[in-house]
Amino acid sequence: MRKKMNLTWFYAAGIRAVRTFAQTALGMFTVGAALNEVQWPYVLSVSAVSGIYSLLTSFATDLPEINE
Repeated sequence: MRKKMNLTWFYAAGIRAVRTFAQTALGMFTVGAALNEVQWPYVLSVSAVSGIYSLLTSFATDLPEINE
């Protein structure tokens, strides 16, 4: 079955990627670490890669958020 990649699909995939980005960033904070102790470039880099992987996964699979 051919997937419909319309504005709704891109919106759902984008929301999923942003959530994955945020969850990865939050998961990288250590318990009790001060904000000045967090290595922000590393956190942002790893989170960005997770967001990209989420988008690629959305291309490869169906999005359950979209009712066809």
